[in-house]
Amino acid sequence: MTLSDFEILYRTRYHRTSSAFTSAGLVISDLLAVMLSFGTGFFLVNMYDISAINFKSFVTYWPYLPVFILIFQIMHLYPGVSLAPAEELHHFFIGSFMAHGGIILSRYIEDEEFDAISMAFIISLIFSTYILLLCRGRMHGILRKTGLGDIPSVIYGGGSTALLIVDRLLDSTKTGYVPVLILDEKNDIGDRYRGVPIIKDLYAGPEIVKLFNIKMAIVAMPELNQKDLARLLNYSVSAFRYNVLIPDFFDISNIWMSIRDFDGILGFATSHKLKMFWNLYAKRFMDLCLVIIGGIIILPLLLIIALLVKLDSPGPVLFGHSRLGQNGRPFKAYKFRSMASDADERLKELLASDPKIREEWEANHKLKDDPRITKIGKVLRRISFDEFPQLINILKGEMSLVGPRPIVQDEAAKYGEDFERIFSVKPGLTGLWQVSGRSDTDYTERISYDTYYLQSWSVWLDIWILYKTFGVVIRGKGAY
Repeated sequence: MTLSDFEILYRTRYHRTSSAFTSAGLVISDLLAVMLSFGTGFFLVNMYDISAINFKSFVTYWPYLPVFILIFQIMHLYPGVSLAPAEELHHFFIGSFMAHGGIILSRYIEDEEFDAISMAFIISLIFSTYILLLCRGRMHGILRKTGLGDIPSVIYGGGSTALLIVDRLLDSTKTGYVPVLILDEKNDIGDRYRGVPIIKDLYAGPEIVKLFNIKMAIVAMPELNQKDLARLLNYSVSAFRYNVLIPDFFDISNIWMSIRDFDGILGFATSHKLKMFWNLYAKRFMDLCLVIIGGIIILPLLLIIALLVKLDSPGPVLFGHSRLGQNGRPFKAYKFRSMASDADERLKELLASDPKIREEWEANHKLKDDPRITKIGKVLRRISFDEFPQLINILKGEMSLVGPRPIVQDEAAKYGEDFERIFSVKPGLTGLWQVSGRSDTDYTERISYDTYYLQSWSVWLDIWILYKTFGVVIRGKGAY
């Protein structure tokens, strides 16, 4: 494809090149979220003591909204493009804490008392981060669906790395950069890839910027040697206002990677944070607090499930299955029994009699249409309630709330040389791969997600994964 052909195509599809619509949309969603969190706080206080506060009065506190937006801007939450989810959650929490804290402190200084309205703002703070993420997620979807938030970008490269970037950008449900053109001199994939035009000219950058005012370039050519890459950056990529370089070690996905200077030589620094004892203590403390508090809250539900399992089919309520834990140590992972008591014998018969079932089992160690599952078991698996008894494993220190999926011995070989590294930490009740695809991911993707988790761990990443788990469970995506 020539540049003139691309010009006709581009001008019919795209009419904006900045992130202004994205920023405006996210500001609107954040304003709405803050008011909803105010309303939640006032509603709960009003429900507890109707004489203490007027629920509808929360709307009169709208003048505080610009303070939130200003703090969110300082926390780099706008334009909100390509922001790592855990980092977004972290910044929202800190920003909301600062804004709510300022409101509560100013009211106390003015009135010299802690009243029901201040209590409403404390409750608002507790719910605000969740509501902000929820509203922002909806706004991202609206902006992406309407195309208002799409920011055109040019991709340098036609190899596997570049095409992976194109796939990720096209398949993303979040507002962000959209590939509109691929530049590559040696590609063998034709004039288009997934509808994105390809021009065989790596040095067309300045002309593209001049004609279309595209501001973002993504260079994904790890195969280039240092001399050719420097020339490309200096004489083509530099024409764009913003550019991102995907390095030849892009599989090392660490959102907390930082730059170090070794007397003029730049290095990328990272660390295995779950090998630091203070981080392990913090993770364990969070596990215990959430499991104890959450367990008490859902105890009536657990008793009802136990009764239903007992009434549905003969056999024990709980089922303990041997799994591999930290450093490959075996342990019994507890679940509500969702299968017939003779499930193991039935499985052997199925694998011996049906090659298709055997192939599916060998691929994922799960069956989508498993005839061994009981009626109540199907429901429990669909909503993932069968895994609640693993809270016992967390209390015993055998598992964590978040971590790699606990696996059976037969699965260890599928992790290959990655097994020892990934299972150097405790397995989790949920994890990054579960919220990204659950049973629909293959082992290569699981290893990739687990690697990202180990390299990028933080308390905020754990909290974000727990937040996403609720949505995945509700939708029942990939659960069987």
